[in-house]
Amino acid sequence: MVKDSIRKQFPVTMEEIAKKNKRVFVIVGDISHGIFSNFRKKYKDRYSNLGILEPTMISMSAGMSKSGFIPVVHTIAPFLIERSYEQIKLDFCYHKLPGLIVSVGGAFDYSALGCTHHSYNDLSIMKSFQNTEVYHPSSPSEFDALVKKTYKNKKLKYFKIPKNSHEVNFKFRDIVPGKSIKISSGNHLTILCVGTQLRNAIKLREKLVKKKIYSDLLYFHTLKPLDTKSILRSIKKTKKFITIEEHSKIGSFGDDVRRIIKKNYNENLSFNLPDNFIHHYGSYDDICEKIGLNINNFYKKTIKLFK
Repeated sequence: MVKDSIRKQFPVTMEEIAKKNKRVFVIVGDISHGIFSNFRKKYKDRYSNLGILEPTMISMSAGMSKSGFIPVVHTIAPFLIERSYEQIKLDFCYHKLPGLIVSVGGAFDYSALGCTHHSYNDLSIMKSFQNTEVYHPSSPSEFDALVKKTYKNKKLKYFKIPKNSHEVNFKFRDIVPGKSIKISSGNHLTILCVGTQLRNAIKLREKLVKKKIYSDLLYFHTLKPLDTKSILRSIKKTKKFITIEEHSKIGSFGDDVRRIIKKNYNENLSFNLPDNFIHHYGSYDDICEKIGLNINNFYKKTIKLFK
């Protein structure tokens, strides 16, 4: 297992799968050549760099899927999902073809490159298509387990790889597609978290304990299918909930949570990306601070639910 870097775990996982399954074929869009150098040497007839031709990558991969291969398509999120929207819709989803789409650079991971390299709504786009599964593994162990447990099924799988890990090490057996992971138990608040922000969610839970506020903290690596039973069970108990994610407000995980709750709980908060473009430049942490995805903002607003 590769420590910390989810992106570096990607080729290691694919090597292990390709060794067992000769139908696996990796296609990249002019990125990740270095980390895939070993895979390319071992399986040169099952690796192709098509260059900056993202719609072509998707169409070619759909054709390979139709021919019996298991295509694994990889490049930067805005080019892979937004630029290739029509090809994903018509070539893969309309024909209900399976495959794996693996992105990097979602949300604002390419923080210094601006809006051209940001992708705020890739998850909601992929959730909207029929015959899809959507995963947001935010540690190497999650990526490894989720890919190995799903790559042969008949769905089109989208894996969003974040630049930063939440640094929580889950065991292979505890990572189940379609199921959340319970980090802690409490009766006062439900914290529902996606992605790298689990780090801040854990800090928030610990800070609330000092105020004698105890939280159910549920972490979601799978956004479709969504673990609705765990969500409903927890919110029914606590009556208060917050959602934390790096995704656009519209079509968010938070929207999904509210959609499945029949009762209107007024005591809730959503922490996500603002409903506008991010114009800030700098590091990942700089942007988190600017848009309010930080522990101080989480704590200040959450504590108001209990006043």
